[in-house]
Amino acid sequence: MRRPHFRAPRSSRWVPGNHFELLENGEEFFPRVFEAIANAQREVVLETFILFDDKIGQQLHAALLSAARRGAQVDVLVDGFGSPTLPEEFIGQLVEAGVRFRIFDPGHRVLGQQLNLLRRMHRKIVVVDGTLGFIGGINYSADHVADFGPEAKQDYSVAVRGPIVAQMRQFALDAVLSPPERRRQQRMRRRQAPQRADLQNAPQHAGNADAIFVTRDNDVHTNDIERHYRVALRAARERVVIANAYFFPGYRFIREMRRAARRGVDVRLILQGQPDMPIVKTAASMLYDHLLRAGVRIYEYCDRPLHGKVALVDDEWSTVGSSNLDPLSLSLNLEANVIIRDRAFNAHLHGRLGRLMKHSCRQIEATPPGWLDGLRLARSYVLFHLMRWFPTWAGWLPRHKPAITVVNPPDAPKDATAATSRSDGPPRSPDGHGPGVAA
Repeated sequence: MRRPHFRAPRSSRWVPGNHFELLENGEEFFPRVFEAIANAQREVVLETFILFDDKIGQQLHAALLSAARRGAQVDVLVDGFGSPTLPEEFIGQLVEAGVRFRIFDPGHRVLGQQLNLLRRMHRKIVVVDGTLGFIGGINYSADHVADFGPEAKQDYSVAVRGPIVAQMRQFALDAVLSPPERRRQQRMRRRQAPQRADLQNAPQHAGNADAIFVTRDNDVHTNDIERHYRVALRAARERVVIANAYFFPGYRFIREMRRAARRGVDVRLILQGQPDMPIVKTAASMLYDHLLRAGVRIYEYCDRPLHGKVALVDDEWSTVGSSNLDPLSLSLNLEANVIIRDRAFNAHLHGRLGRLMKHSCRQIEATPPGWLDGLRLARSYVLFHLMRWFPTWAGWLPRHKPAITVVNPPDAPKDATAATSRSDGPPRSPDGHGPGVAA
């Protein structure tokens, strides 16, 4: 039977010459990123959903201060919902040292509750000196290291070198600037071009990996990350492994998983068995029958909460990033992933996930037929088709224009402390595509 036409995402141009190193959990991630920031010579650009004033946040704070006091330009963007309790002293010390500190949609509390839940800045990106990048799902909080206890999170990030880093850097810089700031930055770049040329061009060759830097916003690139997943699922011939913390994707995603499994692909799904939020497991488990009956193998990670957002297909394609496979990430939040085409990285990630399934997961078995069988099938059928329309429903949810608030030094004039009005998508370039994302 002839397959229907399937249009590839706009951001589908592979950038060659990159090197990716998988960093598993805070024990591998934090030392690398803190050292890179502390030793920055010229520039640090950092975006994160969560930054807490705990032992991890304090280590990041020290690294940022070290870079800023040495003369590096440091730009930090945190989400107002994810990082709501940072002390004034914590932020003030950074700002006084010259850090340009911004808060995405600080929001307002009503009776002590935050109301700015929807359309969060959920990305986790760091770029140091224009040549070394980090991207993944790890936030800056103590619950990403094992000594936090049973609630410590299992998670992944990558260290990146190569031409794709230039896209990550430009995207992160442009995402926080108002039009006047962007024009000033462009003039400054032209004046400083001879001294800062190394920041404008990442190394032309750092490895053998092809890569795509892909983002999701509520303006231009509303479903690019999901579409890359679906393209990969459709192309799968041997194996698929998806490890994702919050799994409740849409109809088309589930359909591609089922089709892959039915044509003989070994499709495996790693989900939370010890969830940080019980509703997460409840929602995902409502899809189990529908997936298991198509041949998808489901594993629940039981050592601690799973927070990862990684996947691989066959022996080349992989992705690591901030995007979950749930309605918030796929239809509302601002996200960023890298898509990687590299056999060595794919094999390494497959080995790590294979050990996870073998030693730390329990496999879910299909429920034997019984008198509840019809009820379970009916529930799966209803959910399956309700999800089909979720992207449309998401468009009806409140679409306020989040503001990026610039935190100025205490002695700055009052009118200098302003909220930069921004849409919840990155600025458009003249050709209509967001910055840093290949057409």
